[in-house]
Amino acid sequence: MPTPPSVNIAPKVVAWESTRACNYACSHCRATAQKQPDPNQLTTQEALHMVDQIAAICKPVFIISGGDPLQRNDIFKIAAYASNIGFRVAMSPSGSNMSQKTFEKIKQANIQMISLSIDGATAHTHDSFRNVPGAFDLALKNIALANANGVPFRINTTITQHNYKTIAAIHKTAIEQGAVEWDVFMLVPTGRGKIDMEITPNQYEETLQIIYKLSVASPIPVKVTCAPQYTRIVAQQTKEKPLRGGRGCMAGNGFCFISHTGEVFGCGFLPIPAGSIRQQSFQEIYQQSPLFIELRNPCLLRGKCGKCFYSIMCGGCRARAFSTKNNYLEEEPFCIFK
Repeated sequence: MPTPPSVNIAPKVVAWESTRACNYACSHCRATAQKQPDPNQLTTQEALHMVDQIAAICKPVFIISGGDPLQRNDIFKIAAYASNIGFRVAMSPSGSNMSQKTFEKIKQANIQMISLSIDGATAHTHDSFRNVPGAFDLALKNIALANANGVPFRINTTITQHNYKTIAAIHKTAIEQGAVEWDVFMLVPTGRGKIDMEITPNQYEETLQIIYKLSVASPIPVKVTCAPQYTRIVAQQTKEKPLRGGRGCMAGNGFCFISHTGEVFGCGFLPIPAGSIRQQSFQEIYQQSPLFIELRNPCLLRGKCGKCFYSIMCGGCRARAFSTKNNYLEEEPFCIFK
């Protein structure tokens, strides 16, 4: 049976898709980003009210994503508002030619970190993935400005068939460019990201093993997203007991995603809304929605995930299960552990 709702449950991280407007048309894009903003996206006042609703139950890490957040002319007002009430604000610009003025505004809004994407160690690999010639050089130019302005940044990398063999080279690039963290995203086939772009289950396991080995000697932290199996790999390598630590899949369980129109999801890759902040309070949605209550209950997992020794620690990717089996409680289809 699902665990009952609790008034004490609150997310540690909230990601807000501020807009779907973006200059890029990346092959893997979850949001199927577009050139123009959706006229139905949250207004400035609705966005500020959203921040207030979140603040009523927690002061999380608040990730402003997109699309490209810099396509909103009110984004620094909203970021500053969240910072001033105690959120730790991060931003993920995408596709913008950032300027000195941009970084001055980032610092004025007290944005703690930005995320910049490098999906290949060479311009050819990165640009072919981003579908924009010159995208790699633009990323390096934005990185140089971040370094010059003392703005911490992490490098995001999405792993697909096009780059999984060059992981070590991308990690080296992130270090050389001065990133404070390297965040590796394992593709979830939603939006433009197709299943045929995803690496095979055996390649998936091999890739996570390589990432772990890189992390051991890495001078910067290495984080893995949308790969709950990584918690199992770390536990196997470190002999950590499987009941310790947090859940690998955080969808609705310490994390949630708010769309550009105010719908609340377990994560950005699981396209099932738990509710809308235009109709309900954020607190009610996060604590009481049937979807989130189920996502927080590992006893409901099916197939090999339900029987797995690491089910509490890992939980399998609920979005990947949904994308391939149309049921978010089914077993993780890209895990080879038995």
